[in-house]
Amino acid sequence: MRAEEVCFSTMESSTISVPYFLYHLQSMKTDSIVQTIPLSGRKHSLIEDARRDRESGSSSPGPSRCGDSFVFEEEKSGKVTLNILFALRNEKNAGFFKAGKVFETFEAKLLHLESRPSRKSKKSGEDDLEFFMRCEVHCSDTDIFINSLKRVADDVRIVQEEKIPWFPKKISDLDKCNHLITKYDPDLDQDHPGFSDPEYRKRRGIVSELAFNYKHGDPLPVVEYTPEEIATWREVYGTLSNLYPTHACRQFLEALGQLESERLYGEDKIPQLGEVSAFLKERTGFQLRPVAGLLSARDFLASLAFRVFQCTQYIRHPSAPMHSPEPDCCHELLGHIPMLADKEFAQFSQEIGLASLGASDEDIEKLSTLYWFTVEFGICKQNGTVKAYGAGLLSSYGELLYALSNEPQYKPFNPAETAVQPYQDQSYQPVYFVSESFEDAKHKLRQYSSTIQKPFSIRYDPYTCSMEVLDEPSKIQNALAQMRDDLKILHKALERLGQK
Repeated sequence: MRAEEVCFSTMESSTISVPYFLYHLQSMKTDSIVQTIPLSGRKHSLIEDARRDRESGSSSPGPSRCGDSFVFEEEKSGKVTLNILFALRNEKNAGFFKAGKVFETFEAKLLHLESRPSRKSKKSGEDDLEFFMRCEVHCSDTDIFINSLKRVADDVRIVQEEKIPWFPKKISDLDKCNHLITKYDPDLDQDHPGFSDPEYRKRRGIVSELAFNYKHGDPLPVVEYTPEEIATWREVYGTLSNLYPTHACRQFLEALGQLESERLYGEDKIPQLGEVSAFLKERTGFQLRPVAGLLSARDFLASLAFRVFQCTQYIRHPSAPMHSPEPDCCHELLGHIPMLADKEFAQFSQEIGLASLGASDEDIEKLSTLYWFTVEFGICKQNGTVKAYGAGLLSSYGELLYALSNEPQYKPFNPAETAVQPYQDQSYQPVYFVSESFEDAKHKLRQYSSTIQKPFSIRYDPYTCSMEVLDEPSKIQNALAQMRDDLKILHKALERLGQK
């Protein structure tokens, strides 16, 4: 029985209270110039996380479809929303009070209650009632809660609904997108360069704690970097800067030049998130948020939908300045930030994030693969030659040289093909996808996103930094009205140009 088939007369519809992808493809494929560090296959990616989630069935909890509204099946607070049907045949009043006692015992929150005459009672001539309840209980109490209700009511059953993974609706909801992957944590990973260095691990803990304590709206934390950390940054920055003029795309070079001219970037200091975030927000609306480590694929992609980039602040171990098994500030600040200052690329990144909201685990894995072969390891055509725009290339001296050599295979960017391309995590990519332009890539991504099956559409509101689920005609009409107003402004601008 579907929820849409439940047609009760409303007894009370108001709320009744009864007493934490792949983070972004974190493959820091930054090997030393002479490649003294072997490729161990420990490269982290969104794809790996998304595949693990799908196979284990442990995807982010989420909402279900019920009529024209969405309800959360399981919030990250550990509570689950249940839609229950049950009947009270004999001693209705006493039975209802007993049912209420079950709700009180399990501290359930009654969200909706409707009643109607029982269908069976119509045939028997009795006046028994059937109830539909939507309530919120702790997920660990679900089974015993249902069993307790069965003791005081008849025909207790849960209405099965189409499950949709939870996703943030407003930018402050990103505080809940904090599912960290600890696979490459130096405290746990014996192959991490910093595993046997207690001082490095202690320092990492101090920096990570700043991100753990961060909430939306707080000032971005400032890290006072040590001389040793700045020396590591200086070596990475100087080495990669020698390749950028000949290997990086035009948009990257322009943004890096701006960052350097404004003295936000240079060899002698590690940029602070607050200054870089202000730089991005002024140009593309993107902003930074500190993160303590590797985020799950779903949580990281969701942040992109709000034009928020989750950025680490710790730096790699000084013993391996050209290699890191996880994302660090060298990868983020050198690989990602300059590209996010380009409007077309920023829009492309947000499109991937928007496509991920409410998507199935299988689609998250495909979107993670798309992210891998574009935002991390993407190549584009410029002036008849290929240039790198992916952060995994722009932060890796070895793979940047390799990717733009004659060794790998190039394929035109086609989202449907790219999304299922086998992923190589033990060496450089044998295949790279080449985009004609960011505008062309964005157009193709939108076409691909339209094939992702969802029972709803989403519109991002830049004024409130929130997601509007277009599940009612009135919401769609309001969105169309705003679009008409924008078109009038553009039409008026064209008229004025024609009068000159």
